[in-house]
Parts: sequence; structure tokens; C-alpha cells
Amino acid sequence: MIPFRRGERAAAPWVRTRLRSAPGAALALALLVAVTACLAAAFPRAVERYEDAGLRRSVERTPASRSVVQLSAPAPLTVEMSQDQREQLMRPATVKDDYDSILGTVRRPFVPDLGQSSYGVATSVNHEVPDPWLPRPSGHPARVALVAQAGLAGHARLNEGRLPRASGTVTATTPEVEAAVSAETAKSLRIKVGSVLHVPDAGQGTLAVRITGIVAPRDRDGAYWAADTLLRTPALTRVVPADPNSPRYWLGALLLAPEAAPVLLRVEELPHRYWRLAPAPDALHHRDLGALESAVASLESGPSLQQLRETVDFLLESSTDLDDVLASHSRLRSGLSTLISIAAFGSGTVAVVVLAMAGGLAADRRRTELALLRARGASLPGLATRLLAETAVVAVPAGALGLAVAMWVLPGARALPAVLAALAVTVVACAALPLRAAAVHRHVHVPAVRQDVTSVRPSRRRTVAELTLVTVAVGAVVTLRRQGTSGGSDDQLIAAAPVLVGVIAALLLVRLHPLPLRGLAGPAGRLRGVVSHLALARAGRGSASAVLPLLALLTALTTAAFGGSVLAGIGEARDHSALLAVGADARLRSPVDSLPAGLADRVRRVSGVREVTAVSIAYQTKPNDGRQAVPVVGVDPGGYAELTRRTGLGAFSEGVLKKGRGGPGADAVLPAVASPSVADAHGSAPFPVSMEDGSSVTVRIVLVRDITPAVTGADFLVVDRSGLGATAATPTTLLVTGPDVDGRALREAAGGAVSVNLRADERARYADSPLQSGVEHLYTGAVAAGAGYAVLALLLSLLRAAPERIALLARLRTMGLTRSQGRRLLVLESLPQAVLAAVGGVLTGWAAIRLLSPGMDLTGVALPSSAAPPEQTPLHADAWSLTVPALAVVAVTVGIAAVQAWWAGRRGAVRELRAGDTK
Repeated sequence: MIPFRRGERAAAPWVRTRLRSAPGAALALALLVAVTACLAAAFPRAVERYEDAGLRRSVERTPASRSVVQLSAPAPLTVEMSQDQREQLMRPATVKDDYDSILGTVRRPFVPDLGQSSYGVATSVNHEVPDPWLPRPSGHPARVALVAQAGLAGHARLNEGRLPRASGTVTATTPEVEAAVSAETAKSLRIKVGSVLHVPDAGQGTLAVRITGIVAPRDRDGAYWAADTLLRTPALTRVVPADPNSPRYWLGALLLAPEAAPVLLRVEELPHRYWRLAPAPDALHHRDLGALESAVASLESGPSLQQLRETVDFLLESSTDLDDVLASHSRLRSGLSTLISIAAFGSGTVAVVVLAMAGGLAADRRRTELALLRARGASLPGLATRLLAETAVVAVPAGALGLAVAMWVLPGARALPAVLAALAVTVVACAALPLRAAAVHRHVHVPAVRQDVTSVRPSRRRTVAELTLVTVAVGAVVTLRRQGTSGGSDDQLIAAAPVLVGVIAALLLVRLHPLPLRGLAGPAGRLRGVVSHLALARAGRGSASAVLPLLALLTALTTAAFGGSVLAGIGEARDHSALLAVGADARLRSPVDSLPAGLADRVRRVSGVREVTAVSIAYQTKPNDGRQAVPVVGVDPGGYAELTRRTGLGAFSEGVLKKGRGGPGADAVLPAVASPSVADAHGSAPFPVSMEDGSSVTVRIVLVRDITPAVTGADFLVVDRSGLGATAATPTTLLVTGPDVDGRALREAAGGAVSVNLRADERARYADSPLQSGVEHLYTGAVAAGAGYAVLALLLSLLRAAPERIALLARLRTMGLTRSQGRRLLVLESLPQAVLAAVGGVLTGWAAIRLLSPGMDLTGVALPSSAAPPEQTPLHADAWSLTVPALAVVAVTVGIAAVQAWWAGRRGAVRELRAGDTK
């Protein structure tokens, strides 16, 4: 009979009956699908959130003077326009209309922040104010900029007086106007409410500016004030900025009422109107980066600027550094894209394998049932459809639940990538059981008694598929080695290379692992007892379906080794860069003078301090009386040599600075350790060095080192401090050794006059971008997820073989096998494959790292661009990342086998040995 005819209504619905008969299996599948769908949906949302946060941080940390888009236009000349028309252009209504026109022209996704954007009129030249009561640091009069910026009342708090107003209609002939100044400007320039400043005008007269109020910014770092910091903070400027000895004068800003802007035509011929567009942080999204760069470029020198020149002013100019900020973020994201893809491919592959194993386990448990249905006439499509419906009833709600949890936990990202990821997981979970059943039962036959590697030979199709995978993996590895990850390639084949290496290793191990086990089974048969021989024999005749468990284990181990090595490489790069910046675990130095007396002894008593090395550093010494200054470091040879050996920064022995030293006196020649550039410039012959205190010493370079702990530059000379004069030998810096040094206690011991720089603080500063820290977190999550799925794959593999093993123990117990022997048998049977998988995982992970490391550069994720070294930070194999996951696999295998043996010992042999049972 054919049981699935459409015309008949089943007395017991298939899906409901199956779910009621195996509620535990349905609940386990639902939990697996929900967790996997949640992780799959969370991954793209987390990446997008990190990308958006990184972009916003890049823009927010950029000074507003660089991140705003500033458009400006000078006032027309009198020959081009009448004075009344020029004044009309300066009035707030006209400037506001131009501002609205600019906002209407700006292309999305560039969205101006209306709360921080500003517009107004300002003088193009800073004018001297001859009033004698203003401070004159070098005898030069103070200068001021006159600014009429709209929106002062909404962006400032009034400390004293009132805001400036315009009485009547202000024109270019108005003799006096009102203004406000910031509290900092008032303090530095000694301005009070009621003060009058006389600004020379374009003729022979002066414009009187009466101060009516002193204000404080509401948001000091907002673009309204920070786009031109002169509005809130005066500057002590030199007459010749490039000359450090040039006289200085004060420069401040006077904030006029917008209605008073036409009076600027009296002060100078060409005041300028300006419009500053600050980007809105909430509107910045990495997915719009390309369009955002295009919009900014169009506004800076493209079609949008040409359109504004037609509507606002034909002399309109635009300037911004926002395009450079966006380009820098784009380069950082490009360098991290392949690393993110590698994490996704690794954990995703293991998850897919586990879902396929779950379907395979269900198909194997129901092999007899499905074979019986096929024998009774059930069609293969009909059987697969029933199994699909049965699985979908459980998997679809579970996948939807996982998607909902991911979207609730990680808000603020696009829904489509998460939906597609969760949908892919659900489809795989639904299709695993029907496809496995269709593959096994495509022909009607009696289930085979044994399905091991000796009875099931690899087919030609499988061989071709494996060779194809080998070819793809080799191509991916070669491509990655040639191209690398720092170039920002979007080639997903490169990202899949570590996984493909693991896949090939798994396929090779499945084919080769029975051979050594069978070879060991012979010698084990000559030992006393049957447990060892039987365990090796059974391990050598493992299940033919062991490819998926091995694939999951090796892929997980490769991903864990690769991800762990990436994380270790990131930590090592940050540690090394922090050590280069500080020179030790802590650095104490006096900015202007020598260190206080007794400071070294106080520092030695601080908790966690192991050693203190005092050095004197003179930065302005002149070798051969030349113009190029070279830092000279005076050290105690013994302590400093030990510091270089401990830190690995230009290590040398104590005797280097003492060997060949002349006697005391002016003619003494000090041996010196020099940088390569200094050694190239002065050679090995003695040469004089003029010290900062006016003394002179003669040094001879005896050793060359690239770096040294005391200084971070490329030029240095290290000499014995005892050979210097008393002033030059006075310590100016303490280098402290002690990885667990108490930073708070160290600062208390140092006091306020000495700066303290900790290596730990320097290291923490390097993860400055949410995108960098996000990639690090993603890799950590990928390693954890891969390890979890590997354990689950191992559990599913052992559960798949559990019925047959329990039945075997029951048969052997009837022959006299004890319970302890039964436990040893299961453990020894599982141990060879686990050990081979662990060894294969270690070798695969090591090989993948060795093969792919020439193309990997961790600099972009480990260090900010400001601290990145010129050389790359390559990937190295981390011993802990290779061995710990492999040992965990062996331990979990032994533990599961022991629990399985214990559980089997509690069950009776009669229950397991039923007539007709094919286990």
C-alpha cells in the first residue's frame, strides 16, 4: 500500500505524531536553530554597529575646524556694487537666506547638524587695537577679529552684563557698536563690561566697540565654538610664527550682534560672509561612506559648489578636511575587512557542519523507520516533503526567535542582512534531515548491518569533489600570500582560505587515519587482555560518516588557532609599541628641571616596583658644534644594560660603556652607543659634543643599536653618566621596571611637578577606534563560537554511535567483560580519533598560519594610525592558541566517553539485546 495518498485524511497527522513521539529531539533542534540563528543574525548587525561607531568616532575626534565644511564669500567691491547693496548683503536676513539655499543644495547622505552649524560675517584681517590698557606681552598691541555670528544667545551662557544689540539700522558709517567677549578672552585681555575698544577703520578714524556682556560657551567643544577657537579662546601669537624668538601679542575675538554686521565695511574693504556646516554624527553610517565622500567632494569642488556659486555668490569658496577623515576611516576599514570575513567564514562553517550533523543524527536514528516506509511504497519526494514539514514546524519559529533576540540585543542596524543570515540558518536546519534521508533512501533496500570505512568505499564523485576543494584551497592560499589583507580586498575566496585548509586536512585525515590504527591493532593483539586490541580494531573500522565530525573539529581548531593567534598578535603589537613609547613599565620625568632629590628612593618603595634606573637626557646637545641636535643619554652602565636586556630594546653589556674609556679629565674619551644615523654621520673616530650646560665631552661610538629605552627618536648617544659634568649628569628621567606597579601610588610618590607615564595606560590608548576594538571582540566571539560548536559536534558524533556502543557493551558483558573494562574500551576507542583530530588540528592551524602569515598585517587592528610603525605587524603562530583547543578536544572526548560508559553500565543487558535489533 502507498501510505501517502492525497485523497485520504490521516487519522494521526504526521507532524503532530512525530513531535509528540520525540519531544526532546524537537526541543534540542529548536534550541540549536535559535542559538545559531541568533549568532548569525547578530554578526552583521555587530559589524555594522562597530563600523558606524568607528566612523562617528573618527569624525567626532577630529577638530571641528577640520571636520566642518566652510563656505565663504568676500564682500563685493564698491566698483561692483553700491554701498547700500553691499550693506544689504551683510544683513542677517540675507545671510540667513543664503544659508537656507546652501542647506537645500547639500546632497544626502551628508546631513548638517543644524544645532552646531553656524553662519555670519567676520573681518578678513585681524586689526590692531591701540588702547593702552590692553596687555602687551612684548610691547606689541593686541589685535582683534570682529565677528557677527548668528545664534549667540542659544549657544552661550551670560556671565555678566547683557548680549550685544544694534540700535537702529547699522551702516558702514555707524561710529559705535556693541559686542560681547568670552570669559577666557575677558580674562586674558583684561576686558570688563563697559570697556570700550577703539578699532581703526579703513579711513583715519576708529570704530568704538563697547563691551556689554561676558559669555561662556554652553558646548565648548561643539562646532559652533570650536570651528574657530578664537571665538572662545584668545591666542598668544608671535609676529613671525616660524621664529620661536619672535615677539608675541594677544589675539582675541569681539562678538557683535548679527544686525551690526554692515559696520564691518567701515573697518575693512573686504569682510567675508561664511557658512559652516557641521556633520550630524547620528546621520553618519558606514554603509553610506561612498556616497558621503561623493557628497562632500561635490560640495568642496564639484557640482554642488558650482550650483551655489550661481545662487549665492560667484566668488564662493569651500574648504574642509572632512574628506581626509573619511578616506582615513575607509583605509582602516579596508584593512580589517578580510580579518572580519575570516572570522565569519570560520565560525559559519562549523555552525553549518553542526546543523548538518544534527540532521544526519536524526536520519540515522530513524533509518529503519524510513527504510520501512520506502519499502511500503512511500515516494522519495513525498517522504522528503513530510520530513521537511516536520523539521520546519520546529526550525522556523526557533529561527524567528533567534532573529528577534539578535535585533533586540543589537539595535540600530539594518534588518535585511540579519534576516538573510537567520533565514540561511533556518533553511540549512530544515533541509539537513530531508536531504540526508533522500540520499540514504533513494533506493529501496534493507539497511546495511555495517557502515564503516572498510565496507563503504569513497566514490569517484567524492574523489573529484575533494580534488576540486584542494585546487580551490591552493588558489586561495596563493592569492592571499601575494595580495595580503592590508590592501583591503573584498575577495571572499581569500577570507575562506583558512577554512579551506582545515577542510582539506579533514578530508585527508578521514582517508588516512584508519591506516595507523590498523597497524597498531596487530601489536596490541599480542598484549594481555582484549580491551586495547578491540578498541584499536574498532577505531580503525570507524563509521564512514565520520567526515562531518572531523570536518567540524578541524575547522574549529583551525579557526581557534587562527583567531587566537590574531588576538595574541594584536596584544603583542600593542605591548611592543607601548614599550617603545615608554621605554619601561613606567617613566617619570621632569618637564623643565632635574628630578626632586630623593625621588628614586620614594619610587623604589612603591608597591610593584622591582627596579629603578635613573638617566639624564640632554636633547639639545650639538656634536662637532653642528646645527643638528642629538639627544645624549647619561646612564649608569650596569643598571641601564640590565634594563636593555630585560626590555629587549637595543640590548648591550655593561662593559661596552667602560671599554677603552680614557682617564678622567678634559681629554677623556667616553665610549658611546649610537643610533645608525648618528653612527653614519660621525663614524668611529672621537668627536666633541657640546652639552646644554655649556660643557663639552669627547665621545667615540663603539656600538650601534636601532633603539634604546631612554629616547624614542631615531637619533641618540648613550654614554656613562659618570663621565659627564655635574649638571649634565643630574638625572632627569626615571625608568621603572615592574609589570604590576601601582600607578596611583607612583603618582602620589612623584608629586605634581613630575609627569608619570605608564606602559599600561599607553597600551590602553591604542585601541582608540570602536572599529578596531570591535574586530577584536568579533574574533574573540568567533573563537568562542567555534569552540562551542566543536564540542557540540563531538557530542553529536558520540551520540550517533551511542546505541551501537551500548549494545556492544551489553553483548560483551554476557561474555564476561567487566564494567571497568567496558569503560576503558569506550574511552580507548574514542581516544585515537580524538588524538588524531587534535594533532591534525594543531598541524593544520600551524600550517594555515605559516602559509597565510606573509599576507597578513595586524597593524590596522592593533594600533591607531598615529602610533602605527612603518613596518608591518605580521601574524605569528601562538603556542597557546594551537595547543589549548586541541587538548580540550581530547579532554572532552574522554569525558563524554566516560559518561557514556557509566550510563551504559546502569542499563540492563536484556533491554539492549532484543531479537531482530540491528545495532
